[in-house]
Amino acid sequence: MPTTGHDTAEPTAAAADGAPRREPFGRLADGTEVHRWTLSRGGTRLRVLSYGGIVQSLEVPDRDGRAANVSLGFDRLDPYVADSPYFGALIGRYGNRIAEGRFTLDGAEYRLPVNDGPNSLHGGDIGFDKRVWDVTPSAPATLTLRYISPDGEMGYPGTLDVEVEYALGERGDFRIDYRATTDAPTVVNLTSHVYFNLAGEGSGGIHDHRLSLPASRYTPVGETLIPTGEPATVEGTPFDFRRAKTIGDDLRAGHRQLLHAQGYDHNLVLDKGSTPEPERAATLYDPSSGRLMTVSTTEPGVQFYSGNFLDGTLVGTSGRTYRQGDGLCLETQHFPDSPNRPDFPSTVLRPGDTYRSTTVHSFTVR
Repeated sequence: MPTTGHDTAEPTAAAADGAPRREPFGRLADGTEVHRWTLSRGGTRLRVLSYGGIVQSLEVPDRDGRAANVSLGFDRLDPYVADSPYFGALIGRYGNRIAEGRFTLDGAEYRLPVNDGPNSLHGGDIGFDKRVWDVTPSAPATLTLRYISPDGEMGYPGTLDVEVEYALGERGDFRIDYRATTDAPTVVNLTSHVYFNLAGEGSGGIHDHRLSLPASRYTPVGETLIPTGEPATVEGTPFDFRRAKTIGDDLRAGHRQLLHAQGYDHNLVLDKGSTPEPERAATLYDPSSGRLMTVSTTEPGVQFYSGNFLDGTLVGTSGRTYRQGDGLCLETQHFPDSPNRPDFPSTVLRPGDTYRSTTVHSFTVR
């Protein structure tokens, strides 16, 4: 499997309290060593892999002060390489789907690997989730991950220089800052694919979680989950989360859109649009633990995925199997298939410009 990158610090098993710590996490088939980094601050502990920039675990306290991992994942490297449905990974060059694995930019057509039915998903079959990133730590609780994607990789034009910063704030909030530059026109849509279960990884389904999203519209999709037209109102549909409701309330409603995706796997169009600073995009609450997560972002959309394709064949860090609905994703991003939809917010990046995006996950209890 093609990889690039390495960790740029010496082993830090005896790092000072609060500083990032590094430990081995296995080797890829070509001998490349993968490391796991640990950040701790404000009651939150984050573990990140150099492979895929993967959030391997994210521990936050409940209303009684008991910490638990709220992110789905594996305790070994092998299943991340062989079987992972993007657990915790950085996604690029293009998060979400591009219809028929093709798009046209400045009059030239580009073809991408088709890895999701007739479409290209999450950057192709060897996307950023399967690359080894350079990792540079900085105190008190920050990691900078870098990957240089060469011109033509997975069919995308231009050499893309990507930096992603993971940081824990003083109150334990988890911030992700994305930056990218290119030497030729290209398309970029970066995101993080963490599967959340605020009751704790391996504890069961997320259908009792309460979700709110300030989104008055969503992008309906066809049978292959590509947007079919203009954004539609959420009024009177299962996609109306403008007021908090339990995720399971409408999940089995029989709505055609839910049948297409076997649940929720849709882009919600945030009322705020793209913003220079992060603004609220979602609030997720688990009544059993009292954990409440607020997601803020600069992005114009959130892909809400209810873990529809988890099928009981994967064993997580707790030693328990993951079944349908045992985790959910709130992927902050631009819209699916935007390179083929000039009416959607543009994902084109040109030389001399810098792609910037920020998402913050803030944790409290109720």
